[in-house]
Amino acid sequence: MPKPLVIIGSGGHASVIAEILLNQGRDIVAVVSPIQVYENSPLKGITRLVSDESLLDTYSPDQIELINGIGAIPGNDTHFRLFNYFSEHGYTFSSVISPHAIVASSAKLAQGVQIMHGAIIQTNANINRNCLINSGAIVEHDCSIGPHNHIAPNATLSGGVITGSQVHIGTGANVIQSIKIGQQSVVGAGCTVVRDVPEKQVIVPARNRILR
Repeated sequence: MPKPLVIIGSGGHASVIAEILLNQGRDIVAVVSPIQVYENSPLKGITRLVSDESLLDTYSPDQIELINGIGAIPGNDTHFRLFNYFSEHGYTFSSVISPHAIVASSAKLAQGVQIMHGAIIQTNANINRNCLINSGAIVEHDCSIGPHNHIAPNATLSGGVITGSQVHIGTGANVIQSIKIGQQSVVGAGCTVVRDVPEKQVIVPARNRILR
């Protein structure tokens, strides 16, 4: 039987995750949030823990599983740090897979992976721990996605793409087949990547020009 869940965070991403889980009948027993939960949030009315320390004091690792409800954005490593912090304290992160996503039976999903509405994970893709594959993103066959990646809404990774740790692929970006993207690199929204990207690089699309 699945363990009860505690969601870390109460912002927009946490709300989307909570709605998926509640619709799947999962038991969310608490939310960790230093601020009050918004009135229109699916998390409203659920027990609120005000700090990470409160979570450690209230639930042991064998009682619950955690959900990383912190959004993953470039320049902010909270999503990454929280996963490592609680993992080091013995906690396990549950994966979240939307019923409206398509995930190949041969795909490999590690701990804490989140697959959002409309995402497609194709044959033999490997999604590493704590990755967020956001709404409408496509990860094609034989891709290998490193830990703590965020594949943003409507991004497309063609077959055989390999990414390092903490890579961000921006909204609507396209990466052609067999490209390698180094750790901690950022591919900006709308980019088309046609050659390998070294680690810790930031790629942005060419500036729009008015021709007439």
